[in-house]
Amino acid sequence: MTSTERVYPGAITSEGAQELAARGASTAAELLREQGSVLRLSEVAAAEQADRAGPEDETMIINMGPQHPSTHGVLRVMLELEGETVLRTKPIMGYLHTGMEKTGEDLTYLQGATNVTRMDYASPFFNELVFSLATEALLEVDIPPRATWIRMLMCELNRISSHFLFLATNGMDLGAISMILYGWRERDMVLQFFEKTTGLRMNHNYVRPGGVAVDLPDGWRDDVLRLLDALPSRLEEYDDLMTGQPIWRGRTQGIGLLTPEEAVALGATGPILRSTGVPWDLRRDLPYLAYDQVDFNVVVGSYGDVFDRYAIRLNEIRESIDIVRQIVDRMPGGDYRVQDRKITPPPRARIDESMEALIHHFKIFTEGFRVPEGEVYVAVESPRGELGCYLVSDGSGKPYRLHIRGPSFYNLQTLPHMMRGGLIPDAVAVISSVDPIMGEVDR
Repeated sequence: MTSTERVYPGAITSEGAQELAARGASTAAELLREQGSVLRLSEVAAAEQADRAGPEDETMIINMGPQHPSTHGVLRVMLELEGETVLRTKPIMGYLHTGMEKTGEDLTYLQGATNVTRMDYASPFFNELVFSLATEALLEVDIPPRATWIRMLMCELNRISSHFLFLATNGMDLGAISMILYGWRERDMVLQFFEKTTGLRMNHNYVRPGGVAVDLPDGWRDDVLRLLDALPSRLEEYDDLMTGQPIWRGRTQGIGLLTPEEAVALGATGPILRSTGVPWDLRRDLPYLAYDQVDFNVVVGSYGDVFDRYAIRLNEIRESIDIVRQIVDRMPGGDYRVQDRKITPPPRARIDESMEALIHHFKIFTEGFRVPEGEVYVAVESPRGELGCYLVSDGSGKPYRLHIRGPSFYNLQTLPHMMRGGLIPDAVAVISSVDPIMGEVDR
């Protein structure tokens, strides 16, 4: 009986070739795909790595997920173990697949933001932003300065809330139970401002082609400053609770190592790439919106381990706080969306006064607006890395093709490399440090 048969006596759970097969039943080419073909690993080297394990009757293949709390969603990770040591790993996704990209091809450009915002539900503003930027690039329209700075404000606050969610779940995964309470508390402070501005705590449909849905509410400046003033002392508490804590360091330092060469070859971006020492941040290196007009530091690590990925996100919150303060000081006046009747619906008050405005409103929301033929790729720096949107227009009111480059999808490729040679508890720490959102993986 093989190890896979011990785990799966029936065929009902089999995923076929996608599953992690026993080493004895795997060819050198299959091992090559599992252990690093993108890293230019030869078949001989792949076979040698497999031979380093003990006899196959002393190993077993087990499942972690897809209903495991530490996989952060419906992610299935197959592990080949020798005792408690992880020899091989294979992440398997597809248990959530929603077909959002195909759905997006049947929605108008005005409706598109309601679709993409649900992909990475922990940072929905970034999804709306990248789709809107791609649409605006095809339309060749320039949005008003106030709309640009509002988008920056909401995205940086969203980066803060997303990283707080990471700190909460990362602490819980590694046994720092208090962090799930503290991180959730601070995240809720940001979500309360989102609700006041957009009417929703998540999946906002706020950033739209042409600008934003509504202007900032009265008193927004005081609300944001009150939030920013409360956060630094909370971050210092996190440093006391975790950063300098010997148990926390023991669980994270030297765990899940990744080299810069591996990270680049695997297409990793965001905190995972920067943890290896590569200072790549689209806000600085390929600036969009008005990021070239604000001052901030790109936080990088040195060792590419779980601790670096934790520390980067913690300090990126501090950098985002500084960015938001600059945005508050420099927020311009003016329109919050373009005043182009072909793109922008009329003000709500005009609908009750003007038949032309009512017809205009009806046409915009039922037929949408036409976008010139062409294709474009736009990318932004989400909390998880490079979030890209590839958009093709055939000149109609709906996208001909829509593809989202979800950073979580690419970052999961790093799991086999970071887990190899570690222990089972280290596997939990490594998955948590990737901070995957399965909604954008199985989009």
